[in-house]
Amino acid sequence: MKKLRDKIEHCVLTTEDRWKTLSVEKQRLLTKIFFGSYFLLTVIVIIHVIISTGQRSNSISIDHIDGISTKAIEKASDQNDLVESPIKK
Repeated sequence: MKKLRDKIEHCVLTTEDRWKTLSVEKQRLLTKIFFGSYFLLTVIVIIHVIISTGQRSNSISIDHIDGISTKAIEKASDQNDLVESPIKK
């Protein structure tokens, strides 16, 4: 766990050093591109939510469970056999 933390810290420090070596104009440009992309993604998601909730075909279908699978019953009976075994530990 300590190795992972050290590796992550090393990556963060190298990235921070690379960021500091950039000129102020490039830092501002990259920051504007990042926030512009974030804003565009947010707008796309909001539009998608509005369109999907505005459709009248949105309905929730609730059905009854038809039955329990026989595989689950067989698995449970195998586990019961193991629990009731006379072997002492």
